[in-house]
Amino acid sequence: MYVTHLECPKCKTKFNHKEVQQLCQECNSPLLVRYDLKMVKEELKKEYLKTRCCNLWRYRELLPIEKHSNVVSLGEVMTSILKLEKLGKELGLKNLYLKDEGLNPGGSFKSRGAAVGISKAKELGIKDFAMPTNGNAGAAWAIYAAKADIKAHIVMPKDAPSITRNECAIAGANLTLVDGLISDAGKIVANVVKKYGFMDASTLKEPYRIEGKKTMGFEIAEQFNWQVPDVILYPTGGGVGLIGIYKALLELREIGFIGEKLPRLVAVQASNCAPIVKAFNENKKESQFWEDANTIAYGITVPKAIGDFLVLEAIYETNGAAIAIDDKDILHYQEILAKTEGLFVCPEGAATLAATVELYKNGWIKENEKIVLLNTGSGLKYPDTVQITPQLLKPNDELIINEN
Repeated sequence: MYVTHLECPKCKTKFNHKEVQQLCQECNSPLLVRYDLKMVKEELKKEYLKTRCCNLWRYRELLPIEKHSNVVSLGEVMTSILKLEKLGKELGLKNLYLKDEGLNPGGSFKSRGAAVGISKAKELGIKDFAMPTNGNAGAAWAIYAAKADIKAHIVMPKDAPSITRNECAIAGANLTLVDGLISDAGKIVANVVKKYGFMDASTLKEPYRIEGKKTMGFEIAEQFNWQVPDVILYPTGGGVGLIGIYKALLELREIGFIGEKLPRLVAVQASNCAPIVKAFNENKKESQFWEDANTIAYGITVPKAIGDFLVLEAIYETNGAAIAIDDKDILHYQEILAKTEGLFVCPEGAATLAATVELYKNGWIKENEKIVLLNTGSGLKYPDTVQITPQLLKPNDELIINEN
């Protein structure tokens, strides 16, 4: 293993990676995993990847698991990058792509964080963890925890997608609902962690979820033959996906797998919960708590992210952007993607297409640029976003086709 230590990105204090760590004790900041990248550069070559399985574990030199016996896997895959030919032609964008994270176990990108986070928890001897969730993260951590014989204690808002509740429950998690937002669930989890001594698996309060999610960045680079795209748009709530992709790109650059140029990273939020966008527009380094957060894109309903400063750093350092999208536009482009490309994406994924259209209209995105949208989950996880009233026939009725 090539891990050297954990590091606080604010005060640069180093922490022992062989012990359970949560936040920096001085800064209350998330911790980041650091590797001996000089040694990785010497020992890992691009051609080695050609013979490895097509899943996130192919990048094992840049993952924090010491022993392969501790890997907890549910069949993760290298998710597809699809060129949106028809939609790109309609919009006037020649190189429009979508990476479909709905193909992961559990139907979302959260499986990446759970795979590595649970594997490391197993390696560290963790028996119980508690976490707040908007749905998909809790579901992912619950199913991986079941495989690892670790007890999951999950707290989620009562309005979270019902299917994610069912996933947690059937996987044996101790599931609790709260009449509030994920921030309220987080307060309950904090008390549980303090009282019972469980590991706190809240977003960025353990350092290994990022390591799983950064593999999206590794895959994007490899799938484009190590020629990174011009722009990557990511739906942003807690921000771990965007932080992870940025971390992956920096590591790839350091080991010589990609050149100096990085993609411009775009954080996409919902208009009714856009703390990162507000901070970006005000040129601030941290966000403020967003009151009365409410959006159809439930996975990005995060009023205040603990790693907001890392999200904003990734945007600023790549000359990126942050943009907010109305719910009606999210639902509109979810339908457009399905009708045009046959892709039933989650609302959060649809928001990235709406953002692309807006950024292209105002000239920030150019016609010939290579654009990658991240669809973070399957639309099947959000069945209530589609409201239909199909015609109901009696057994002997004739079907009349409307040809309009």
